[in-house]
Amino acid sequence: MNTRLSIGLLTHSVRARGGVVHTLELAQALVERGHAVTVMASAEPGEQLFRDVDFPLQVLRLPHLTGDLQAQVAQRIDTLVQGLPPLLNAGRYDILHAQDSLSGNALALLRQQGMDVPPWVRTVHHLDVFQNATLMAWQERAWRAADGVACVSDLWTAHFREVLGHPARRMHNGVNLGRYKIEAAAGDGERLVALGLAPQAGPVCLLVGGVEHRKNSVRLLQAFAHLRRSDPAWADARLVVVGGSSMLDHSAAQRAWVNALAENGLSEGPGQPVLCTGTVPDDLLPALMRRAAVLAMPSLMEGFGLAALEGLACGTPVLVSSRQPFTEHFAASPGVAWCDPEDTASIAAGLQTAARLPRLTAAPQVCLEHSWGRSAALHEAWYAELLAARHADADLEPQNLCN
Repeated sequence: MNTRLSIGLLTHSVRARGGVVHTLELAQALVERGHAVTVMASAEPGEQLFRDVDFPLQVLRLPHLTGDLQAQVAQRIDTLVQGLPPLLNAGRYDILHAQDSLSGNALALLRQQGMDVPPWVRTVHHLDVFQNATLMAWQERAWRAADGVACVSDLWTAHFREVLGHPARRMHNGVNLGRYKIEAAAGDGERLVALGLAPQAGPVCLLVGGVEHRKNSVRLLQAFAHLRRSDPAWADARLVVVGGSSMLDHSAAQRAWVNALAENGLSEGPGQPVLCTGTVPDDLLPALMRRAAVLAMPSLMEGFGLAALEGLACGTPVLVSSRQPFTEHFAASPGVAWCDPEDTASIAAGLQTAARLPRLTAAPQVCLEHSWGRSAALHEAWYAELLAARHADADLEPQNLCN
């Protein structure tokens, strides 16, 4: 495509969440293809973007959020509805791309209120199930009102087409091979020691994404505890849990986590068998992946499974669930072990298998096939197709009025 587009990408946070990483990496890849890209992101008081970027960033400041989840979601959407119009008018965007339900709701409401919103599309990474009917309705509006929908895996693309009866196309995730690579970076050792992971310590099992039900964190903890008791190779192992900064309520999973720690006699904290780090500096995550013996992702549900792709790029064997979306892209890849995510014994066996796999000496083919450059090219073609269709419709309008 030779036309330079002005593109606005919208994401729900400045925290190091998967959808935010996706937005930033896609933005950079589109910039490298010659487009003008601005990212618009919401931030709670005192927050700033977790990494530096080389393209314009517009931050919409949220108020101090109060009330239950529905009330907080409403406050987030209202902040976007109030804050986006001057940004959109100043940006003169050819196309907008919402990466989350909050942004999608705001764009839907602005168009409903009569604002001349540019064509906008939505990427759905996965759909949540809420007991609250209002939250479910808002989640649906955030994609149904869009001019186009994309999903990051065949699993969710098929769900939209076959279950929801709505057209969607696959726009895959990518891995940044400049950031996630086999070779250690300067300062890796010092950063890991500061975290409490000395080189001579036992094997590390790494979970990225925090303690959440869909991440299957509690079953992983139970499998890890079993191996520490029963397998001498795992007697000194550490389970390191990174991330978990989410706006959703994961209190039930976190209570189950605390109970599982107590039931298995495990302590959590620096120097203990289990370490939950919370959000870590951006340059520490690749170092942790290189340090890990296994990156574990026995998830019950994922949109794509980006952390597993990044782990493989660092040469680290990964354990993933033997279900979609993992089976779509990892089936033939070296460095991958599999498990039934609903069977703790299967997770434990999968951890053992993964830990025995040799470390990769180069990024496998699946990482090369899922580059951000290739993903950006697919997005570029999608945008062009949508804009061409809109222009064709506009050209037909006078003729239709005369008929």
